[in-house]
Amino acid sequence: MSRRVFVTALVAPLIGLVLTQGEAAAAPTFQMPFPCNQVWEGQTRTNHSPANSVDFNRANDDGDPVVASAAGSVTRVANEGSTSYGRWVEIDHGGGWRTRYAHLSAQSVSVGQSVRIGQRVGSVGTTGGSTGPHLHYEQRLNGVDQKIKFNGTQIYYWGTRSYTSRNSCGTSGVTGTVGTDSGAAVTIRSGPGTQYAAVGSVASGATVTISCQAKGETITGKYGTTSLWDKIGSGYISDAYVYTGSDGQVAPSC
Repeated sequence: MSRRVFVTALVAPLIGLVLTQGEAAAAPTFQMPFPCNQVWEGQTRTNHSPANSVDFNRANDDGDPVVASAAGSVTRVANEGSTSYGRWVEIDHGGGWRTRYAHLSAQSVSVGQSVRIGQRVGSVGTTGGSTGPHLHYEQRLNGVDQKIKFNGTQIYYWGTRSYTSRNSCGTSGVTGTVGTDSGAAVTIRSGPGTQYAAVGSVASGATVTISCQAKGETITGKYGTTSLWDKIGSGYISDAYVYTGSDGQVAPSC
């Protein structure tokens, strides 16, 4: 990794009470804040603020998708400018549990919005008190930062470890709606590009289930320009023709 050290000056109020071990066991089964099977290096350190937070980094990560660790409701979408968290998002998961995602280059949700686990909430960036692109992540209980767990297992304190995301792996898929400016059907391809064989078509206005997404040919369509292709059934259609309510990757990588 080319970036291992980050300077982060975070100022956030700590409120509420720390629950007992038995009460804390009611936490959601949080997953990593990245799409399924992505590998990220997580760094914890005693001089981090707050102490139990983690910085995630991987090569060329600027702009990579950041996704919700569990289902919940968005409570903060803020911008601290060149200080503290910079652009950040907070999600309430119930029972006093919240997660925070900071130093984002962009935010993909709004306050009051309900989000599902694995839904994109922003993009990795270097806003605020940051010296390089990375994601600052926290799990908080009643306002107090907690030692972070993913899939029920606590991450390593103190130091650096690599972790593989299990977020939304094995789910039934993300639902989207196909749309074209002309109303014409979209061709389904055997791979993520128009050079692959046509294996069928799907009508404009149809609801589809995206099992995973792959990078391929860049396409411009009704919903923008993207290199993402959505696997529906046994074939692929460009994400430029699919509305999911969120820009960028919303399903596991194929």
